Amino acid sequence: MAYCNVNGVKIHYDVSGEGFPFVLVHANPFDRRLWTYQAAHFSTWFKVINVDIRGYGYSDQPTTPTSMVEMSEEVVAVCAQEGVREAILAGVSVGGVMTLQLGLDHPELFKALIMVGCSSKPGDRYQHRIDGYSKGVRGFHLEHLTSLVSPKFAASKRGRYFLEQFTDWDPRLSGPAIVENFKALQDRDQTDRLPELAMPVLVMNGEYDNSRPRSEEMARNIRGAVHRLVPGAGHACCLEDPAVFDGHVLGFLRQHGFLKLDREIK
Repeated sequence: MAYCNVNGVKIHYDVSGEGFPFVLVHANPFDRRLWTYQAAHFSTWFKVINVDIRGYGYSDQPTTPTSMVEMSEEVVAVCAQEGVREAILAGVSVGGVMTLQLGLDHPELFKALIMVGCSSKPGDRYQHRIDGYSKGVRGFHLEHLTSLVSPKFAASKRGRYFLEQFTDWDPRLSGPAIVENFKALQDRDQTDRLPELAMPVLVMNGEYDNSRPRSEEMARNIRGAVHRLVPGAGHACCLEDPAVFDGHVLGFLRQHGFLKLDREIK
């Protein structure tokens, strides 16, 4: 458990494993535990840095306005504190938007991008979530979490177990802080900058992810990017089907020379 103080905010993160740095950034309204499987798996080969973004987990919960640039620079500060000079970067949803921002602003640092369930321009659901969290976290948090996974996963014992873990934190969370994260998501459009990306890019979605059409459009506008689906999964596909998700990621990293294994990736 480690902390980085940046922008007047204390950002929490975990480090596991050794090797080339691999930075993970979670989605709204989860925390770093969204990457439970990947942090355990990828630390076999990499130094995994798993970040709680502002408003979640053990990080501070500021209620002042923020931006995608400011939130992204908090990840850069974590990397600097860990002595990272080059890294792989993966993010889901808001974490994916931050991954895109960081790839555009810091190509010298982030050498491969994995963007999951996100796009380069705002979606149409943010106001509903702003309205929901403006009324408080309890109740709406579970509704929001459930909407981000497939109905089958939400109804399963494993799915309910994971979603309830995140709602266990409801007394600690701040609705106004979460609202500011969504306002920052609303106020951005990086589409015109997509041609700047020159590093390897993997874009992923669950089959039933509402952001899938916008993610596919983004992937088409990034030179050399590939798009992969996780069948049967929703927005939180890394949690819903980690075996398929990890297979896509490791195959991508192996193709671009970031990973060397003694066995074939299935």
